[in-house]
Amino acid sequence: MTAKKQIGLDEMSRWQLLFRALQHRNFRLFFLGQTVSLLGTWMQMTAVAWLVWRLEHNAFLLGFTGFAARIPAFIMAPLAGVLVDRWNRHRLVIITQTLSMVQALLLAGLMFSGHIAIWQIILLSLLLGFVDALDMPARQSFMIQMLDRREDLTSAIALNSSMVNGARLLGPVIAGLIIAASGEGFCFLINGLSYIAVIAGLLMMRVPLHRRAASKPAVFQHLKEGFVYAFGFPPIRSLLLLLALVSLTGASYAQLLPVFAQQILHGGARTQGLLASAAGLGALAGAMLLAMRRSVRGLGVWIAWAPAVFGAGLIGMGLSSALWLTLTVMTVIGFGFLVLMAATNTILQMIVDDDKRGRVMSFYTMSFMGTVPLGSLLAGSLVHLIGAPATVISGGVCCIAGALVFAARLKNLRRLLRPIYIRKGIIPEVAAGLQSACGETPP
Repeated sequence: MTAKKQIGLDEMSRWQLLFRALQHRNFRLFFLGQTVSLLGTWMQMTAVAWLVWRLEHNAFLLGFTGFAARIPAFIMAPLAGVLVDRWNRHRLVIITQTLSMVQALLLAGLMFSGHIAIWQIILLSLLLGFVDALDMPARQSFMIQMLDRREDLTSAIALNSSMVNGARLLGPVIAGLIIAASGEGFCFLINGLSYIAVIAGLLMMRVPLHRRAASKPAVFQHLKEGFVYAFGFPPIRSLLLLLALVSLTGASYAQLLPVFAQQILHGGARTQGLLASAAGLGALAGAMLLAMRRSVRGLGVWIAWAPAVFGAGLIGMGLSSALWLTLTVMTVIGFGFLVLMAATNTILQMIVDDDKRGRVMSFYTMSFMGTVPLGSLLAGSLVHLIGAPATVISGGVCCIAGALVFAARLKNLRRLLRPIYIRKGIIPEVAAGLQSACGETPP
């Protein structure tokens, strides 16, 4: 980042910083299309969870459905990252979004036929999981190609998170109303049709071609290179492991929302939608707060405390039996998890080499989405043994413990990141020299 560009960022107001990524045409197209599509996605996720619970009233099957939807990300993520680094990311995202549309329309067709069964829901969830395992690292790696200025990546990632959680705020509420009035099938149909917006936006983009190496190493060698690069560098390794721990032990709370809505709060699909939307509201607040930051400097501290906030929210959720109190702690849960996820994504995207971006983001997908199914399966089993409240409380304790370990290592991780921040212009060399003379570390 040049001095001129840095001065420009310094002169921006908080609101200008928030929306600066929208100056880029390709990102605007992506943002508008995804806003429509993600609304349908959250409607479908809410409808699937409620449908499984309505058909079977079985917490284990509820957890197993979440397991089926996300376990492909754990299995396929490393290979997906290799493919993302070798293939055209723009075309790849178009393909994955089209396949997701087909999956949603198949669910709708089965619902309207009146012959849907649990095994079909699980099978289609598994199919979507395989698509998502390739789609997520492809979209995350493609994001930087939508921008003309790398320094706007922080805004783009935070706006993307805002978009996801804005849809998360509205989608479950709309789904709850539609389910109560017309059934789950209309949620699936609306989701399928919503993909038209994002596919149209992708097709309208003007993406410059990025030259790839003429000769590529064998797939296994490419995979090994990415693994050594990611897990051989302590800052990347620590970020991925913390996110994996929190996703494994805490993120499964989302799969248990139908249980809390009906058994703890004595409500129905609307109550479930309100709980999910409350978490989305907290996450949206966290995303907007991140988008107003000028650079990645200082995000390490945010990552250190975010899992503790998330864990405290889970403990509050487990102890609450009142709707108003549960809705309040759900906003805390959404805020803490979003800050951890988006801040980790931002730092990784800023420090990785471009030719390894797909593989690193696939490991991010593996840590974020890939461990969730294992947590969902574990949570579904624990509910039968200790109950839903105790299950989320134990997850919250694990998240707080992970935050404390990461915080203890933060000073050393900052020292290792300093040369990369200087090389990429995040810390100007002169300023870095002054900090070194004063014995300071980058925040």
